[in-house]
Amino acid sequence: MKVYKVLIVVFLTCLFLPTWAQKSTYSADVIVYGGNASAIIAAVQVKKMGHSVIVVSPDKHLGGLTSGGLGFSDTGNKEVIGGLSREFYQRIYQHYQKEENWLWEKKSQFGNKGQGTVAMDGANKTMWIFEPHAAEQVMEDLVKEYQIQVLREEFLDRSRQGIRLKDAKIQEITTLSKKRFIGKMFIDATYEGDLMALAGVKYHVGREANSVYGEKWNGVQVGVFQHGHYFKSKISPFKVANDPSSGLLPEVSTEKPGPNGSGDHKIQAYCFRMCLSNHPDNRIAFPKPEGYNPDRYTLYARVFESGWRETFDKFDAIPNRKTDTNNHGPFSTDFIGKNYDYPEATYARRKAIIKEHELYQKGLMYFLQNDPRVPSEVQERMKTWGLAKDEFKDNGGWPHQLYVREARRMLGKYVMKEADALGKTKIEEPIGMGSYSLDAHNAQRFVTADGYVQNEGDIGVHPDKPYSISYGSIVPKEHECQNLLVPVCLSSSHIAYGSIRMEPVFMILGQSAATAAVLAIQQKTSTQQVPYSLLKERLLKDGQVVSY
Repeated sequence: MKVYKVLIVVFLTCLFLPTWAQKSTYSADVIVYGGNASAIIAAVQVKKMGHSVIVVSPDKHLGGLTSGGLGFSDTGNKEVIGGLSREFYQRIYQHYQKEENWLWEKKSQFGNKGQGTVAMDGANKTMWIFEPHAAEQVMEDLVKEYQIQVLREEFLDRSRQGIRLKDAKIQEITTLSKKRFIGKMFIDATYEGDLMALAGVKYHVGREANSVYGEKWNGVQVGVFQHGHYFKSKISPFKVANDPSSGLLPEVSTEKPGPNGSGDHKIQAYCFRMCLSNHPDNRIAFPKPEGYNPDRYTLYARVFESGWRETFDKFDAIPNRKTDTNNHGPFSTDFIGKNYDYPEATYARRKAIIKEHELYQKGLMYFLQNDPRVPSEVQERMKTWGLAKDEFKDNGGWPHQLYVREARRMLGKYVMKEADALGKTKIEEPIGMGSYSLDAHNAQRFVTADGYVQNEGDIGVHPDKPYSISYGSIVPKEHECQNLLVPVCLSSSHIAYGSIRMEPVFMILGQSAATAAVLAIQQKTSTQQVPYSLLKERLLKDGQVVSY
């Protein structure tokens, strides 16, 4: 009888406990929110420095875009990629030294072409071009080797109940599954910056006017064509060619672009970086997707009519007869203008946006393989390609990560600007380097004054030399939050972010953020007051390159 009474008491106690006490509670010195490459590298660095860490990942698969299809790495000058970021590419090199990892072609058959250099660098034992599953395996290996606790598919509760703050410090965060995470330091390594926003840190979404930071390439850029991603011929945007009364085709905006140099809420387009295979035994044909409407690809058909033939220019080769297929041309995989609300959208709305991108892109591939308006030579070659069977196997070969090229950007202690990213300034307190061109994809597709279709927002300006990234750009202002670091949605103007937003750089900044978090704990201070001399000393010791 006594046992039953005890059980009843326990049951009633649990039933009437306050909500906060019913949640599962986890604690560590550092809580990393995110599951991408920056998040995992940050967690590794915390463990290397002898402190505890928990990765709270909204993602099931680790690595973000690095393992999500972007295998043709945007590296720029590889000399400035150091520390754990370089170690990642060294591990990729070791992966491809094993003959058993060349399933669909021999290593000697791989072209070894990378971005501006060889893909496989024997002298430095680095490899910059890789398959998605190889990158994900490296991430899983790191988690296992460093015994990092990872909780997957845990989404931050973005309501006020999702965070507890005291004296400008995060005490704990809560996920939708009611798990509580208590930490001394927090790192928001997500592409969206949800924890940063929930903590009350100020941020920006969209393109600033050039006047805000004294820039040239920010804001609206009508008539600026620095890549080939624009309509080179006069193409009608109307359902019936040259007949405005027939209405606009589906993928053309009714909005006017605004004056050049002005700011707006628009962000560069997203897409999926597909991993395609042309091996007959390792490809999945593109089926007709739900709701397929060939009319939405009429612009592409008209581009073909104009004589354009660059369909396969960004089928970049990665090992085993596969590609990292990226956007290319005036009408391609970028779903222009359909992501403006993504950064601040609810989880449900983001899921819908992701699905819209998937259906658009799958429809595009089906169109290229089947529509009679596609030139026969393009269509026949396209039919030799399909999704790789041995990639993203739990998702039918489709990438698990949308390419969120840009979302929120923090307004932190220091804002990285165009001149910084062009290598024209001297950066105080550098914590890593970037070197890629200021690369922004199109933000809108509109009707010109003379009645033709055109894209806007595609910029590609090369820096004078590699540039340093300021520690102040990954920390909020001190009065806003004192124990948070933001290595991905960092403090930067839109156009400077166009260069910084590369996966190797996110890994670099993840390591630097983790180093600063541990030093802040050890020094019993805020992230803003970490002695830079100590931070620099540790970064250099760990192989980071902070100046060039």
